[in-house]
Amino acid sequence: MTRTLKAALVTGGAKRIGKAIVEDLVAHGFAVAIHANGSIAEADALAKSLTAKGAKAVALKADLTDSAAASRIIAEATALVGPLDLLVNNASIFKKDSLEEFDEDVWERHFALHVKAPSLLARDFARQRPDDVSGLIVNIIDQRVWSPNPRFYSYMLSKSALWTATKTMAQALAPHIRVNGIGPGPTLPNERQKQSEFQAQVDALILKRGPALDEFGRAIRFLFDTPSVTGQMIALDGGQHLAWETPDIREIVE
Repeated sequence: MTRTLKAALVTGGAKRIGKAIVEDLVAHGFAVAIHANGSIAEADALAKSLTAKGAKAVALKADLTDSAAASRIIAEATALVGPLDLLVNNASIFKKDSLEEFDEDVWERHFALHVKAPSLLARDFARQRPDDVSGLIVNIIDQRVWSPNPRFYSYMLSKSALWTATKTMAQALAPHIRVNGIGPGPTLPNERQKQSEFQAQVDALILKRGPALDEFGRAIRFLFDTPSVTGQMIALDGGQHLAWETPDIREIVE
């Protein structure tokens, strides 16, 4: 029997950027497995809402910092939506720490979710694809990996490792599976930001705007539909990675 829908798994798909990705993929012909952990109620509600509109969407709960749970989720998603054509590793945490006040638990959680889980999911995604059938993995990274800083130490290092893993996965899984990344810039206020602080961050961008939520699904579909692209990261960041007006330059008298 011929499948009429493409199938995707989006981790961390219940809220924020993940939810926007799920909604875009469903609107463009994908059956989607929506992974969540602490936000499983929101994932269930999203799946029910999309199903009521005629889409195929299901919610899956898993703690991806647990290797056993991470190793099961591809099989669970495949059983519910069919063989996966697309994997979006979006699940993320953003806890504040520093080298000076190193917290081993925070470190372990960041690396488990940002590096180990995407690696396990990529392995199992590749195993469930026929050898001669293409597939795509998209890792949601952070454009700051191109210019790292010591703030949010474990987050910064683990996302940098995910960027390296993205390129290494692309080498390992070629030619039939491509692996790319998206590097978000300021998109939504984080849990510690006031709206005024977030707006100041956006105003500092060279484009004076960050990405709209619907840009993430569009970027993923561009990667899905462009079979020559692998090992790349698209920065959806309003040009944040191009920032150049640092104090040392501003103070130069011409």
